[in-house]
Amino acid sequence: MVSEPSDDPAASAEQTRVVELLGQEWAVIGDLLAGLGGQDWSRQVLPGWDVHDVLAHIIGTERMLSSAEFPPAPDGDLGAHVRNDIGRANEAWVIALRDRPHAALLGDFRAVTASRLASLRAMTASEFNAPSWTPAGQATYARFMRIRIFDCWMHEQDIRAATGLPGNEGGPLAAAALDEVVLALGYIIGKKGRAPDGSSVRIRLSGPVERDLHVVVEGRARVVPALPGEPTASLDLSSSLFLRLAGGREDPHAALGRIRLGGDQELARQLATNLAYTI
Repeated sequence: MVSEPSDDPAASAEQTRVVELLGQEWAVIGDLLAGLGGQDWSRQVLPGWDVHDVLAHIIGTERMLSSAEFPPAPDGDLGAHVRNDIGRANEAWVIALRDRPHAALLGDFRAVTASRLASLRAMTASEFNAPSWTPAGQATYARFMRIRIFDCWMHEQDIRAATGLPGNEGGPLAAAALDEVVLALGYIIGKKGRAPDGSSVRIRLSGPVERDLHVVVEGRARVVPALPGEPTASLDLSSSLFLRLAGGREDPHAALGRIRLGGDQELARQLATNLAYTI
């Protein structure tokens, strides 16, 4: 007899792990923002968004998840940074909260994340693992929450980069963000990087999160625990740079000087300049 998720201690433990990591990430963001000066909130973080806008985006997503609340759909041209329906939905929250005072917006963030954390802790394992839409396609609600860790950690790093306050690039939160990228690594190497059939790739992350990632292309590209021999091509870079490149946060050509290319140089360069996969 197969246990239901609610009867499975491993499922309950994984739910606790994911929820607590998400709560830790929200606490880190709250503390980071509480230390900012007034001018810092207006620093550009991403195309079309400053620090205030990024926080509005995070709040909007959590409000949507907690109560299916949506602001009015915005009209007209929203800017070149809005490229799809998800982008339009994100922009609606940014516009709706743009005139909110910074301190009040931070209060909104603390309130919605506290409410969300209580709700997530109260969910049964069956509810937490139920089928759900996610930004990565149809999966489970648990997968959606793992993506939320990645998304919130990336936005924390965006804010840090814009305000000159680096931190939290190692440890369990950064590792959880990396775990999410690894799930897409076959797509990144095979589809985005166009690694040829029969090739193999090693990505060595030198820290703060240290990890070797291995991909083989056998019809389709897939992540494997290890390679039988030397890779066709290899990349050696920091985990921080790898995550920024995967998230489309840096110009990959400008970053090549910080990446050690190994094996087939042409293929390695092709892979290094095509790591971005987020929408």
